[in-house]
Amino acid sequence: MANDKRPVKEADAATVIRTRPVAVGETGTRLDRWLAAAVPDQSRARLKTLIDGGHVSLAGEAVTRPSQQVHAGEVFAVAVPAPEPAEPEPERIPLSIVYEDDALIVVDKPAGMVVHPAAGNARGTLVNALLEHCGDSLSGVGGVRRPGIVHRLDKDTSGLLVVAKNDIAHRDLVDQFSTRSIHRVYCAIVWGVPQPRAGTIEGNIGRSARDRKKMAVVPAGAGRSALTRYKVVEAFSDIAARLECRLGTGRTHQIRVHLTHLGHPLVGDATYGKPPLSRLRRFPAARKAADSLGRQALHAQSLGFRHPLTGKELSFSSPLPLELERLIATLRIKPI
Repeated sequence: MANDKRPVKEADAATVIRTRPVAVGETGTRLDRWLAAAVPDQSRARLKTLIDGGHVSLAGEAVTRPSQQVHAGEVFAVAVPAPEPAEPEPERIPLSIVYEDDALIVVDKPAGMVVHPAAGNARGTLVNALLEHCGDSLSGVGGVRRPGIVHRLDKDTSGLLVVAKNDIAHRDLVDQFSTRSIHRVYCAIVWGVPQPRAGTIEGNIGRSARDRKKMAVVPAGAGRSALTRYKVVEAFSDIAARLECRLGTGRTHQIRVHLTHLGHPLVGDATYGKPPLSRLRRFPAARKAADSLGRQALHAQSLGFRHPLTGKELSFSSPLPLELERLIATLRIKPI
């Protein structure tokens, strides 16, 4: 039964979805849970918001309790409003598009670009660029016409990043990340050569007790569990090494923090990295190359996942940016 005599809010709806009848065996199920199964292109959280806002009706009357139980034979109407304008402004910013369809877009992000607007970075971000590039192809995530940011790369990390265009793709990709079925490989250039040359770094990551702006490996029971697998691909004498890193989890600054904890910070990392000055005295070219890099030497070079709609396995790769290629070329020169 409806629990509110108010009319359903359909005036500004872009779409009104009529559900199938409730089956006999579904009697007693919570309304929001039942709708999540009956209207799979909307997330349960989104449907709960629509119920609370009076956008779901039964026999023409608004239903406003997500916990209300459904009964056999009932047919609900869900009025989905047109997506609200996104708060960030669209900006015409060049993008390197690796792949795009109606559900998602894969971008090769350059170093220096922030992913999402925030204090101090309201413009010039990847989100601003995507709003301009995608336009009306964004059907909305959570009721707002915006790109669905599934994962992020630090401002000064380059490489591949996948973004959802709608709720279905966003929900599925989030699930793939949470179940760790996304394939991600990073190229990292670090000071020193890790021993052993392949291994796993495990350590909870949380806010540093010394500097709240930084992350750090924290004691067990604090922070969030994190796992990074690494392998030395190339050693540059004892000065530096090129690593292949694979993420088991996706914590803030994870690779940067874990490699610093291992004693091998990223070249060019102004926040976590400290170059081995004693060794660099006999290798001034390496020090000069690192000082002029202007970013941390970290690149998301490989990304693979299952397409949220077709189920097809997709895999993408990104070549190293020119500045990292130049750094590697310099490191290959034998030190004095």
